[in-house]
Amino acid sequence: MAEVILAVDQGTTGTTIAVMAGDGTLRGSVNHEFPQIYPQPGWVEHDPEAIWASTLKGIRSVFRKGLAKPEEVVAIGITNQRETSLLWDRDTGRALNNAIVWQCRRTTDFCDKLKRAGHESDIRAKTGLLLDPYFSASKFRWLLDNTDGIARKLKQGKVAAGTIDSFLLWRLTGGAVHATDVSNASRTSLLNLDSQQWDEDLLQLFGVPRHTLPEVVPSSAVLGHTKGVRELPDGIPIAGIAGDQQAALFGQACFKPGDAKCTFGTGSFILMNTGAERLVSEAGLLTTIGWQLGQGGPVTFALEGGAFICGAAVQWLRDELGIIKSSPDIEALAASVPDSGGVEFVPALAGLGAPHWDPEARGMICGLTRGSGRGHIARATLDAMALQNADILKLMESEARMRMKALRVDGGAAANNLLLQLQADYLGRKLIRPHVIETTVAGACFLAGLGVGLWRSTGDIAKVWAADREFKVALSAGKRERRWQAWQTAVARTRLQG
Repeated sequence: MAEVILAVDQGTTGTTIAVMAGDGTLRGSVNHEFPQIYPQPGWVEHDPEAIWASTLKGIRSVFRKGLAKPEEVVAIGITNQRETSLLWDRDTGRALNNAIVWQCRRTTDFCDKLKRAGHESDIRAKTGLLLDPYFSASKFRWLLDNTDGIARKLKQGKVAAGTIDSFLLWRLTGGAVHATDVSNASRTSLLNLDSQQWDEDLLQLFGVPRHTLPEVVPSSAVLGHTKGVRELPDGIPIAGIAGDQQAALFGQACFKPGDAKCTFGTGSFILMNTGAERLVSEAGLLTTIGWQLGQGGPVTFALEGGAFICGAAVQWLRDELGIIKSSPDIEALAASVPDSGGVEFVPALAGLGAPHWDPEARGMICGLTRGSGRGHIARATLDAMALQNADILKLMESEARMRMKALRVDGGAAANNLLLQLQADYLGRKLIRPHVIETTVAGACFLAGLGVGLWRSTGDIAKVWAADREFKVALSAGKRERRWQAWQTAVARTRLQG
């Protein structure tokens, strides 16, 4: 009987269930979207039951499509949208409210209050993160302050808090396991990077009771077994968990210090492996945990920078402006003009992420003339996606004191050849796109496979990783510098209007 790994890739707009064979080939995947909820400007929520329903629907679909048989599944790996936070009832397993999504800015005032009180430096020293509404701690605080009947449930010990990975693990194990892996825990602003455990001072600062939080566990190990899930046999080990961006770094086989990847998703997320060294950024990058392999195994750290809006800018052009009918249409439209014609689009539609960290910045399109058309706006959008990443990567190389040889790319927008050529040109580095572009899925599968011994080491995984195409630099250094300076001017204007 064939042995396969089932991956649950729970993302911001949908859930993908994928099947990987023991030789590292992807048999296929299915995706089911779920609604986005916007109660107020700047607020973003998800219904946890909709997330769970999309997960079950995807599992049923992969079996129905013949991508695998239930009895072939030897392990399950989970990767997830990070920082998104929720509470649920330990007795019923039901969510107590909608989850607050990583993009949500509702806790900006609370974070600003902590900044004014002088807490940011201590938080950064312990967690490697900035004090920003992006991360989970302030979201947990808001939920605990705004959930009906929470005081009684807390007193009775009935409240479970967690990120999406811990919620899925709870549901898949029939409520037997409340845990989160170190990579997800490192995104909460509550984990001490030195001890890899919840920090008591931070728990007190944010008002999050320790007994509500999950146990912190490795990214690759048998963490629990399926129980009571109608779509799956009981007893399948859940053996790998990582936040989506750390999973993509692992799925890109970036196992050596200096290896880096960029995921073009809803946002763009760039991680560089720094090995066992926990680097401290002085310029707005984040220190995060990449993964931990096995109980008591060494922790691999990474530097991270990300833009909140990347592929979501293309969706905005499609859904709100109607410039394109489908997201892939942007490549042909952008290629219909030689350049952006002086048009700049800074997609600060949810504030600015690294290295600016300005939640009040707002998106802006400028440089328009009577000759500007749809093609110029489309080209400016792809330019922006590439230029904001180049800003982060230049800073990352400087702070890590490492010059990457090439950048590995993935995510839905990595299918856009024009975008990848622009990224190579504006970064001044070669890009490599992998054969398996679903690298978050690959990372979850690789971690789970290691957890059950399907692969013995990262060296075995590196042997099954394969490149699809390389994109070499085709822009002169002088033109690159001029384009970068124009972009910096536009970003500065965006921040002023915020």
